[in-house]
Amino acid sequence: MFSGPPADPAAPTGPGQPAAAAVPAPTGDVPCAGEIPGGESGPRAARSWTAPLLLCAAGVLALLVALLGPGLVARGTGELRIPGAGLTTVLRTVLFAALALHLGELVAPQLVRPVRGRPRTAVRSWAVYASLAGAAAAAGQIVRLAAVSDLGITETYGTREGGLLLLSANGLVLAAFCAASRRPAVALAPLALVIGAEALRAHPEAYSPEFGAALTVVHLTAASLWTGGLLYVLRTMWLWRDSPFAARALLGRYARLAIWLYVALAATGTASTLRRLPLDVVFTSAYGRTLLVKLALMAVVSVLAVAARRRLLRDADPSVAHRLARREQAVLGLVVVVSAILTVVPDPHWISLRP
Repeated sequence: MFSGPPADPAAPTGPGQPAAAAVPAPTGDVPCAGEIPGGESGPRAARSWTAPLLLCAAGVLALLVALLGPGLVARGTGELRIPGAGLTTVLRTVLFAALALHLGELVAPQLVRPVRGRPRTAVRSWAVYASLAGAAAAAGQIVRLAAVSDLGITETYGTREGGLLLLSANGLVLAAFCAASRRPAVALAPLALVIGAEALRAHPEAYSPEFGAALTVVHLTAASLWTGGLLYVLRTMWLWRDSPFAARALLGRYARLAIWLYVALAATGTASTLRRLPLDVVFTSAYGRTLLVKLALMAVVSVLAVAARRRLLRDADPSVAHRLARREQAVLGLVVVVSAILTVVPDPHWISLRP
C-alpha cells in the first residue's frame, strides 16, 4: 500500500536525476484516480469489499456491546437496574466519539504541516457532522432523562444532569458552527465547555467531586486526542500512500505525541480508580467488572502501539506500522464504548462493605 516512489512534486531527487514532472495530487480521502479501474475483478476487487464489511461488522459489534453491556456486567451484583442503560450507553458513545473526531481534527493537522516533502492533500473534515451527531446524542439523553423521571423537557433542564446535558448539546452545536466557519480553531472553546460539563455530570457523588471532575477533564481530553488524532493520521496516511517517506514521518510525529497522552491517561485513570472503586467490589460490582474489561482492552492497545512504533523505527516502508495502527484504532473504538458503559453503571460505593 505504501510502495512506490514519493508522489510529492517537491520531493528531492537523486544526484544527476531530472526532477519528475509535477502531477496534481487528488484531494479528499478517496482512492487515487486510476488506482481502482472500472470493471476490476480478482483479488483487488475482493479486497475493496473487505474494508466496508469489516467496518459494518465493527459497528454492529460496538452497538451490541453498548446495548447489552450494562446489563451483562451488572448481572448477579445485586445493584439496582438502571432504566434505559443500553440506550444511554449508545448515546454517550456517540457523544464521546464526536468529541474525539472534532478534537483530533483540530490538533492532528499541527502534526501534518511540518512534514517535509508531503503531498499537498488534506482529508475531508468530519468535524461538523461529528459535532452535530454529538449534540443530537446529548439531546437524546435529555429526552430519555425526562421520560425516566416523568418530567417535562423544561423541568428536566432544571435538574443538575439535565442542565449539564443541555450545556453539552449547545456547546457541540456551537462547535459545529465554528468548524464550518473560516476560523475552525475557535471550536476549542465550546469543546472545552463540553468536556467540563461531561466531567461534572460524571461526578455527582458527595465525596470530593471537584477532584474527580478535574481528573476526568484531563482523562477525557487525552483520550479524545489519542483516538481522534490517530484516526486523522491514518486517513492522511491513506491519502499519502504513494509518498511512504512522508507517511512514515507523520506516523512518527503522532507516536511521539501519543506517548505523553498515554502517560496522562495512565496517571489520571489510576487516580480515578483508586478514589472511586473500593477494592472489595472489584469483581462484584458492574463498575469494577467494566473497568477490568477496559484495562484488558487498553493492554491490547498498548501492545499494538509499541509494535507499530518498533516497526516504524525498523522499516522504511510504513505499511506494516500502518496496519498495526489501524488495529489499534479498532480496539480504541471498543474502549470508547466501554468507557461509555462506565459512565452509566452505578457508583460501586453503594455495595461496598467498607465503612
